[in-house]
Parts: sequence; C-alpha cells; structure tokens
Amino acid sequence: MEATELGLFMVSACTFATLLGHPASPIAQAIPNPLVRRMLMGTAMGLTAISLIFSPWGKQSGAHFNPSVTLTFFRLGKVKPWDAAFYILAQFVGAIVGVVLASLVLGNLVMHPSVNYAVTVPGSDGPGVAFLAEVIISFILMTVVLTVSNTPNIARFTGLFAGALVMTYITFEDPFSGMSMNPARTFGSAFSAHVWTALWIYFTAPPLGMLLASQVYLWRKGAHRVSCAKLHHQNPKRCIFCGYPGETQPAKSVA
Repeated sequence: MEATELGLFMVSACTFATLLGHPASPIAQAIPNPLVRRMLMGTAMGLTAISLIFSPWGKQSGAHFNPSVTLTFFRLGKVKPWDAAFYILAQFVGAIVGVVLASLVLGNLVMHPSVNYAVTVPGSDGPGVAFLAEVIISFILMTVVLTVSNTPNIARFTGLFAGALVMTYITFEDPFSGMSMNPARTFGSAFSAHVWTALWIYFTAPPLGMLLASQVYLWRKGAHRVSCAKLHHQNPKRCIFCGYPGETQPAKSVA
C-alpha cells in the first residue's frame, strides 16, 4: 500500500510537471507566469496527497509515503523496527516504479530538460539555502501533523492540513529546494533522470526537520500526548500500529 501510494504520487508529479512545465504544453504556453504555474502544481499535488491519505489504502497503511514520516513515528515509539524498515523500503521502491511508469506513458515529454522527471534540486541560492529550507518546511509539517492528529476534535482533518501545506510549499518554497521533504520522492526522480545533485540534502534535511519537530512536541506536550502513527485514524480500517479498530481511540502512551 505504501509503495502504491508514493508510486501514484510520483505519477501525478511527473504528469503535472509535464503539463505545466513542458514548452509544448498548451497549458504552459497559456500561463507564462511561473508563480501561477507553481500554484497550479501545488494545488494538483496537494489534492493528490489528500486523495491518497483519505483513500481506503491510505486509511489502512497510515499514508506516510515518506521515510521521514516513518522514521519520526519510529522515534516516537509508534512504529516497530521491522515495520519501519519495510515501510521505508516500500516507499523507495514505489517512488522508483512510479516515475518509471510515468516515463513509459509520457515518453520523451517527461525527459525534456524543463521537466526532467520532476527532479528536486537546489535553487539558485545554493545548497545551503536548500538544506535550511527543507529543514524548516519538514519541521512545520511534522509539527502540524502531530498537533492536529493528537487533538481529538480535529484529528480526522490531519490529511487536509498536510495537503494544504504541500500546496503552499510548492507555490512558495519550490524555488529554494524543489520542495521535497521526502528522500524517497527525490530518489525516485533522480534514479530515472540520473541527476544526483546535492542528494545528501534530501536524505538529511527532511528527517532532521521532522525529528526536531517530534522532539519539540515531546518537550511541550509529553510522550503521553502521541496517540498513533496513522494520519487518518477515524475510520473502520484496523490500525496496524496500535491494533485498535477505526473509531476507537488508541492508548495514548509511548514505549
């Protein structure tokens, strides 16, 4: 499920990057303003993320589709080591396969330098700024996820908050780092494009930002205020992390 979710995310990323970035695309020709195109890309990817989180499989797997998210919940004691290892492996496989499938459908269009398999690389301000930007946006995302998912009245809307941040980040942060927050997402594009520029940023900054966010949350709220690793727990799907059925709240404790 995790592999399929990130694979579909990558198919969506490559498709919309082609539609909004390829010079032959009628949409790209009709919208010359890069900010407007980024806004449309952000909307498309934010809605993709929301759709995956609220999909039947997203409700069942927890809809991490990001090694940084899985590592953070592992650090919080909400994912077992064996599950974390296979989640992360599945996420990397899904990202690679998703881009490969997109390239089979889109052909030379997705290979064009203006699209280049939707790679994430540092912007014109350089790797240092890209690293800092990735840490900041990852920190904010995980802070929001932990806060919302552990607030009973709004926990069911965690996916909407996450999707809204994806929309915002692609619109405004993309020029600084390419907006990844996800080592597997970046690797999937880099694998097909053979572009490994500053890959270390996307393998270190997102996990660092999210782990820092989890530590700050623990300092502020305490370990007992972290319930589960699922982004959408209020559903009839059995939780693979805490074992509770959908509407039943999991025990609020951390090992």
